[in-house]
Amino acid sequence: MKTERGLERRIEKIKRDLMQLGDMRPGSLTMQTRKWGGEYCQLSYTHRGKGHTQYVSKEKRKEVERQTANYKKFRKLTQEWVELAMELCRLKTTREVEK
Repeated sequence: MKTERGLERRIEKIKRDLMQLGDMRPGSLTMQTRKWGGEYCQLSYTHRGKGHTQYVSKEKRKEVERQTANYKKFRKLTQEWVELAMELCRLKTTREVEK
């Protein structure tokens, strides 16, 4: 059983972690091969219900990989935050009803 204080501490840690993420963007980066030879990087993502594709130069590949990794961390942290907030609200409501 988690305590209110423990949940609040973890939520505060998540907020600090979110502030440290830096640039981010959704999507996945893949290497594509042309029929006539040669490779290129492609970023694919969905935003506001629409699919998008963007070509990424080799020079920018590492930067885009870092940005997509940051976005994945963002999604994971915010999902955990919501779950913890729901648990915290449940504990507070239960405590108030018991009074």
